[in-house]
Amino acid sequence: MGKGKINSGVGVGERLLAWYDRSRRTLPWRAAPGQKPDPYAVWLSEVMLQQTTVAAVGAFYAKFLGLWPRVENLAAAPVEAVMQAWAGLGYYSRARNLHACAQSIVRDHGGRFPNSEADLLRLPGIGPYTAAAIAAIAFDRPAIVVDGNVERVIARLRAVETPMPAAKKEISALVAEIAPRVRPGDFAQAMMDLGATICTPRNPACVLCPLRGDCAASAAGTQEDYPRKAAKKPRPLRRGAVFYLRRSDGAVLTRTRPPRGLLGGMEEFFGTDWRSERPADWAALPPTGDGAAAPHAHADWRHAGEIEHVFTHFALKLAVFVAEAPHSAPAPEGGRWQDEPQMRAAALPSVMRKAERAALGFLAVSGLSGEKIGS
Repeated sequence: MGKGKINSGVGVGERLLAWYDRSRRTLPWRAAPGQKPDPYAVWLSEVMLQQTTVAAVGAFYAKFLGLWPRVENLAAAPVEAVMQAWAGLGYYSRARNLHACAQSIVRDHGGRFPNSEADLLRLPGIGPYTAAAIAAIAFDRPAIVVDGNVERVIARLRAVETPMPAAKKEISALVAEIAPRVRPGDFAQAMMDLGATICTPRNPACVLCPLRGDCAASAAGTQEDYPRKAAKKPRPLRRGAVFYLRRSDGAVLTRTRPPRGLLGGMEEFFGTDWRSERPADWAALPPTGDGAAAPHAHADWRHAGEIEHVFTHFALKLAVFVAEAPHSAPAPEGGRWQDEPQMRAAALPSVMRKAERAALGFLAVSGLSGEKIGS
């Protein structure tokens, strides 16, 4: 449990709001002082910012607004176009849910966002955090908004000893304790800004913090010890293969992943499943073995190396195989040939872009003169 009680006298919340009025960040989705927030902008940014940094989101946010400036535009877009625009942001189920949510808002709410947490929670892809953030920031409704920045601020302010994620409920209660009765949207954004700019994970700028006099961790000199973290479980390793097949005219063979599950609805190259029991030398095996089912298995497949990628719950090593096919080669069932402009725009997730770079690098250096599989 945390130590002591936060001094809420003249208000931690009020002092934080005063600091925010002086030091607030200027963000493309944030309303300027005195302006009414746009619920569409708030919703879009909050979904994009999940598991992602502000710096990474800026270009994607601008792209989405350029393509779909209103929720009605997003709802009317093909889901494939939304997935394509999202490629590179990760956690791709968010893109599918974003599209489904836009359609629900247009179909069930006349294009207007609900303004209560309870109604927002009924929308596809909106969980407790996002509902609270939209309610507070877009509609100035009292709501307890706790993201990673807020967790860090409160864990240090109160010296919360309970490790994350078990401390989430305790931290939410402590946020409610210091929240002022006014300006809930500004308070939520002030907490986020404090964590992002002052109370940073490493080397926090405590001397500049408006809450330094209330911070138990700062007083003890233990700022960077919080939030406490539970010991991480080892991340299992899975192995697989991916097949980069290029036609003589430059077109590349791809397919679409199933709509549900990991990377659902995204583009990919043909490949194996991803298993944890494969041996370390599995990548040296012929691509037609072990259930690999390489497209055009008779092609002259070459081993172009191995890539690594880390997902939330497992690490992945993919052997990359490269081959060429004649211009007349048909696409196997479920596949399609895509030319260079189409490949540039394809909704390939990051792991497939890594495979693409490995294949292109291999071709640039050696063409198909490298190690022949099975030789």
